[in-house]
Amino acid sequence: MACSKHLRTALRYTRNRATVAAIAPIRGFSTAAAAAEINEDEAGIFMKGVRIRGRPLYLDMQATSPVDPRVIDAMLPFYLSRYGNPHSRTHLYGWESDHAVEAAREQVAALIGASPKEIVFTSGATESNNISIKGVMHFYKDKKRHVITTQTEHKCVLDSSRHLQQEGFDVTYLPVGKDGIVDLDKLEAAIRPDTGLVSVMAVNNEIGVIQPMEEIGKICKQRNVPFHTDAAQALGKIPIDVEKWNVSLMSLSGHKIYGPKGVGALYMRRRPRIRVEPQMNGGGQERGIRSGTVPTPLVVGFGAACEVAMKEMEYDDQRIRALQERLLKGIREKLDEVVVNGSMERRYAGNLNLSFAYVEGESLLMGLKEVAVSSGSACTSASLEPSYVLRALGVEEDMAHTSIRFGIGRFTTEEEIDRAIELTVSQVQKLRNMSPLYEMVKSGIDIKQIQWAQH
Repeated sequence: MACSKHLRTALRYTRNRATVAAIAPIRGFSTAAAAAEINEDEAGIFMKGVRIRGRPLYLDMQATSPVDPRVIDAMLPFYLSRYGNPHSRTHLYGWESDHAVEAAREQVAALIGASPKEIVFTSGATESNNISIKGVMHFYKDKKRHVITTQTEHKCVLDSSRHLQQEGFDVTYLPVGKDGIVDLDKLEAAIRPDTGLVSVMAVNNEIGVIQPMEEIGKICKQRNVPFHTDAAQALGKIPIDVEKWNVSLMSLSGHKIYGPKGVGALYMRRRPRIRVEPQMNGGGQERGIRSGTVPTPLVVGFGAACEVAMKEMEYDDQRIRALQERLLKGIREKLDEVVVNGSMERRYAGNLNLSFAYVEGESLLMGLKEVAVSSGSACTSASLEPSYVLRALGVEEDMAHTSIRFGIGRFTTEEEIDRAIELTVSQVQKLRNMSPLYEMVKSGIDIKQIQWAQH
């Protein structure tokens, strides 16, 4: 992959040749691209007690995505030459940064069908979720004391809701069906006169399920209740229209759509106007809702990522859908007892969450060292507990422990999918060959009917 013209220019003026020589070579263009190689010896890479032959292929797109080279091109000038503070209003450096920020605001707004005046830049979806949930309820606390959300929301939504509970607010955590979809009748029945907010994630980060956003928005509009959605996993992947969805607030993130980490946005409806109490005090930037110097390079990168996504969403979707079908078919042709978690009809194709019966999940993950995948949300991946999202779907604990989330993206190749199939099948077969339970099932024994002795 060629370096951008801005990076080449910067390197040309670098006096210390040793520094230039120390910069690691860039890999070929794939999901493992856009990352400099770390030093490797002939035995491979050794890190955190694990040795692998080389960098693993990347199938964890829900955790984060590589930055698109076109996004880097857009960002570099604002690191190298146009480094002004966008809030400096007395000279060219400030003016050009301010202009770039407002252009990015238009790019983000265009992708969701909003007005640029309704976009507030934040550090990411977690901050946007906190502002939305805590900010709305604190602003309307004299009249509204009830929040409705679902049991499968991102952890920052659930933790923000629990924080409100500690302050004396009521929170209803709606269950979901086995397909991960919220029951609209239960949602409508849960709304009370003092309900101040309904918060439902558009695309689930663990199982990729797409909620019926238009229907939820219609219910909230009829009952005059503000509707918030965490759309971090939806932005740039499925069509979003804030008018059709009737959302009052929407949380967005840059690094999920091939943009930089550390930047996101909050959509706030102007008509009818939604109000929030700021969660941070400062210089009054971003209409006082999110004070702090706006990071121009990151915002520019976020805007560029949105513009690329707008142009390529349909193509990306078709290509990713074909790769998902290839992955699922390849695994199921060689393995039995493979379950897809969440609805197959209402899901984002780039998220494929599979459970492999009679396999211990941690052993499977450790065996798949050459494939970067996860067992669930990146925010909770350090926990040995089974996914709370899968448990909310009614998945039994042993199956929840065996789940693997494959994340397919814009730069994933067919060769990587085929290699992932090969490695996954090999590891599952290896672990099942060591499993007495799998051997019993293959012998026709119903292990659920066995009375296990207590010791």
